[in-house]
Amino acid sequence: MSDGRLSVFKTYKLYVGGKFPRSESGRVYEVTDSKGKWLANAPQSSRKDARDAVVAARKAFGGWSGATAYNRGQILYRVAEMLEGRRDQFVREVAEAEGLSKSKAAAVVDAAVDRWVWYAGWTDKIAQVVGGANPVAGPYLNLSTPEPTGVVTVLAPQESSFLGLVSVLAPVIAAGNTAVVVASARSPLPALSLGEVLATSDLPGGVVNILSGKTAEIAAPLASHQDVNGIDLTGAGAELAKELEIAAADNLKRVSRPEAVDADTEADWTADPGTRRLTAFLETKTVWHPTGALGVSGSSY
Repeated sequence: MSDGRLSVFKTYKLYVGGKFPRSESGRVYEVTDSKGKWLANAPQSSRKDARDAVVAARKAFGGWSGATAYNRGQILYRVAEMLEGRRDQFVREVAEAEGLSKSKAAAVVDAAVDRWVWYAGWTDKIAQVVGGANPVAGPYLNLSTPEPTGVVTVLAPQESSFLGLVSVLAPVIAAGNTAVVVASARSPLPALSLGEVLATSDLPGGVVNILSGKTAEIAAPLASHQDVNGIDLTGAGAELAKELEIAAADNLKRVSRPEAVDADTEADWTADPGTRRLTAFLETKTVWHPTGALGVSGSSY
């Protein structure tokens, strides 16, 4: 018997600078499931939204990149805890977004949470993998250490709305970068819900900013933006990726190209990710230090 209650539909919003604004343009677009059933209206981001997200990411970069790797790992693990607590919500959203059964969607969500934990564990280890002491001729120590690139635009995978999203976002911030994420245009709801998790975790506002809408429309101004330092082209088709890569060359952005996948095969986001994405947006800093002055405070750059 009906209790006479009206359904309360969720209003999805962007996540920019730790806040939840509507699109500056006021536009929304319909999000449907795999069978065409209406799920929600998602914000359709504008160029102004993209610029605002870059400003927020740049403002947050100093504090996030300056935090200890151990602290970043703790914060990422806290996000995983929050995701685990909202597991049922993400199972439902992923099932609707990707047309999966509840059991398959649960496996995807579990894999995404595990992937987040995996990257949380790498924050204080990647420096040992890619850094080191270099042999030089002379009474010096020559040390190479990785540093984050800066503000990175991440085009999330179009088909894998949650596991793929986590797989491209987590390594970017684990390495100390800040991110402007363009969610899957067809299935943006899990990404927008992730913003709600990030806002209630210990992650500082602006470290991750999430936009929804037409990928090409949002990505174009981000690729040419002079204050964006890198771009991950995973969610762009071949033609769009080429255009964005050309635009990114204007200020020598780092560009991460998607791995080659057969035309009839989707990327396997369950595979071992390795460290490729962790190192995609790291720069190498070299420090020289006289060997006879190890006890002296300070270094020679």
